Amino acid sequence: MTMKQISRRKFLENTIILGASSIALSACSSLGISIHDSAFDILIINGLVIDGTGKTAFHSDVGIKDGKIKAIGMLANAEAKKIIDAKGLIISPGFIDIHTHTDLGILRNPNGESKIRQGVTTEVSGNCGSSFAPLSPTEFEEKKIDFEKLGLELKNHSLGAMLESLDKWKFAVNQATLVGLGTIRENIIGMKDRPATLDEIKKMKYEIERAIDEGAVGAASGLEYTPGSFATTEELIEICKGLHGRANLYATHMRNEDNFVEEAVDEAIKIAAGSNARLEISHLKASGKSNWHKAEKILLQMDEAIKSGLEVHADRYPYVAYHTGLANLFPLWARDGGSSEFIERMSDENNYEKMREYAEKKVANLDGGWRGVVISGLANKDLQHLKGLSIKEISEDQDKEPFDVAADLIKSTNSSVMMVGFGMNEQEIETILSHPRVMIASDAGAHAPYPPMNNSIAHPRAYGTFPRAITKYVKERKICSLEEMIRKMTSLPAEKFRFNDRGKIEVGKNADIVVFDYDKIKDKAEFTDSMKYAEGIIHVIVNGKATIENNKLTNELAGKIIRS
Repeated sequence: MTMKQISRRKFLENTIILGASSIALSACSSLGISIHDSAFDILIINGLVIDGTGKTAFHSDVGIKDGKIKAIGMLANAEAKKIIDAKGLIISPGFIDIHTHTDLGILRNPNGESKIRQGVTTEVSGNCGSSFAPLSPTEFEEKKIDFEKLGLELKNHSLGAMLESLDKWKFAVNQATLVGLGTIRENIIGMKDRPATLDEIKKMKYEIERAIDEGAVGAASGLEYTPGSFATTEELIEICKGLHGRANLYATHMRNEDNFVEEAVDEAIKIAAGSNARLEISHLKASGKSNWHKAEKILLQMDEAIKSGLEVHADRYPYVAYHTGLANLFPLWARDGGSSEFIERMSDENNYEKMREYAEKKVANLDGGWRGVVISGLANKDLQHLKGLSIKEISEDQDKEPFDVAADLIKSTNSSVMMVGFGMNEQEIETILSHPRVMIASDAGAHAPYPPMNNSIAHPRAYGTFPRAITKYVKERKICSLEEMIRKMTSLPAEKFRFNDRGKIEVGKNADIVVFDYDKIKDKAEFTDSMKYAEGIIHVIVNGKATIENNKLTNELAGKIIRS
C-alpha cells in the first residue's frame, strides 16, 4: 500500500460524514482526489449490512452512483463525493410501508417527515377501498382547480392522469398507489346499499383494468366502510378479475376484524381464489377482548390457503389500538346512503335505540369500554378541545351517556370525526407479527408536528411504526431476529408488490438505504403525545440522494412515482 493510500484510509476512518462541505473538499483535494471524477456519489463505509433477504448481517461498504447501488464490499480506497462512516451502525434497505393513507398528502407535506424520519423510503397508498382516483366528474372539476393553484395540470378523471400530474411534483418518499374499490363503486353506483347490476359490474371491472394499465399496483377494498361494505362477495370476485399482470394484487380491509374475523378471512381467501388474485390482508388483527384468542386460528386459515396454492400475505402495525372513523362503531344499515341519511336516521327514536344497542355491544369488547374510545380529530372547529379525550371522559364532563356523546359528535361534524380504539393486546400482536408472511405497515399518512399537518391528533404509528417494530419486538420481546424483522420491512413487501428494483442491498438495485443505530433506535410517539419523531435513524438515502444526514432533514426531494 502506498503512502497516499494509507493517508486516504486514515482520512476515511476518521470521518463521520463529509458531504460536499468545504472541509470534505479541501481534505479530498489535499489527497489528490477528484470530486467531479469520483467513482461514487455516496460511499458508506465501515457499516454492518443487513441486506433485507433475512441472511446474517455482514460488515461491508456500499457504493452508490447515479441513484443505484453500484458496489458492495471493502471499498475504503474508492473515491466518492460524499462519504458516510457507518461504524457501529446498521446499513439496511429503506423501509417499505405498504399500507398507508398519505395519498395526496404529498402535495401539502412533500417532505413526509413522520415517514422519512423513521426510515420509510417507499409508501403504498390507496388502501381500505379509497384512492385519490379515478375521480367523479364533480371531484375532477374541484381537483383540477386545486392542482392549477399548485402549478400542476390534471387532464382528466383517471388514475393515470393523476399519476402523470404527480410526476411533476417533488416529494421525499417514493409513492405507489392501489386503486380503491370503494372509490370505483361510489363513482358508478353511489352510496346506496344495493347489489350491482351486471352492467355496473362490467363498468367497475373496466375501471380496475384501466387503473392497473395506468400504474396502480393492485386494488384495495374497505369492507367495513361505505360504500365498499355494500359489495357482495360475488361482486368482488367478478370485478377483481380485472386485476392482471404484475398488479394482480387484492389488498383488503376485511368485512370484520372482531367477532366475525374468521368468516372475514374466509371471504378474503374466496375472493382471491375466485379472481386469481394475490391476497394481502390489511392490518390483520383479532380485535376485542373476546377475540384475542383467534389470532392463531386466522393465521392457520392463511397457512391452509397457501398450501392450496394461493399467494397470501398480511400486514400489521405494532400497536394495541386502531384508528378509524367514529361512525364505524355504528351499524352498517345506519350508514347506508351517506352522512346525511345516517344522521337523519338518528332522529327516529327506534333507530336511535337500535344504534345504541349495537354500539354498546361493540364498545364493551374494547379494552376499557368507552374509555378505550379516544377522539383524534373532528371537522368542527368549535370542538377541537375534545381531541385527545375519551368518550367516557367527555360523557363525565357533560353528564351524558357515552353513546349520546358519540351520537352528538356524529351530528355536529357531519360524521367527520376520527377515533382511536383500544381493541388489541400484546400477545395478539406478537402472535401475528411472528408469522413469516406478515409484514410491517403503519396504516397511517405522513404527518409533521406543525400546521397544517398537525390539525388532527395522529395515531403514534404515523411517527413510530418501523422503529417500534425493532425496539419492542426484536430488542425487547425477541419475537424474531433483527435480520428477519428487516426482511418484513424491505424485501418481503418489495416482492409482494413487485418492486423489483428496490428492497435489498444488492448491486443494481435503487439506492433506497437507511443507516440506523441499533442501540439508540426507538419510537417516541405515544397515544397521549403522538407527534414525536423516532430516534436512531441517522441517515436516509432515497434514489441515491441523502434525505436525512446525521439525523437532520436535508430537504432533498428525490422520491418518485412507482407504477405497476
